[in-house]
Amino acid sequence: MLTNAHKVVSSEAEQLILVDADDTEQGFLSKAECHDGEGRLHRAFSVFLFNDAGELLLQQRSQAKRLWPGYWSNTCCSHPRRGETMQVATRRRLLDELHIESPLEYVYKFTYQAAFGSTGAEHELCHVYLGRVEGNVIPNSNEIDAIRYLDAAALDAELAAQGEQFTPWFKLEWRCLQQEYADQLRPFVQA
Repeated sequence: MLTNAHKVVSSEAEQLILVDADDTEQGFLSKAECHDGEGRLHRAFSVFLFNDAGELLLQQRSQAKRLWPGYWSNTCCSHPRRGETMQVATRRRLLDELHIESPLEYVYKFTYQAAFGSTGAEHELCHVYLGRVEGNVIPNSNEIDAIRYLDAAALDAELAAQGEQFTPWFKLEWRCLQQEYADQLRPFVQA
């Protein structure tokens, strides 16, 4: 019997929201089709949660993931489903993946495209959020292989030395948060 810590919470068939460069809804397509070939532009989100010591909660993506399996990434990243607001989607996914809730602060959104060899690609208009870890984190083993916390200095050093072990969107987002949104990031990374 599956427990909540091991339940399946996503599928290649779920309907994602296609958008244009202005984030205007353009229709719906399955998650699998959104990630085929060079990818179709769809709405997504990335959440960065920090503990009281100012350390970022990182997750190692499950080896079962189609794209970037086993890579380290930010706390939580996913997609709103058809008919979901970003608020509903981020709350759902934090509960599904980590069994926690956290108030989130919207920071910015951006578009990127990244291929994972011939397996597929991400092409996302991604909304980025900051928040605090609240409660006990229980990773869903169907989504996450491991978690850990790193402070900003240790994370920067690891990205410089072993950047190939991290997802492309996470590296873009972390750099942007530090360079363009330092004032919003500062309260979270300071203990």
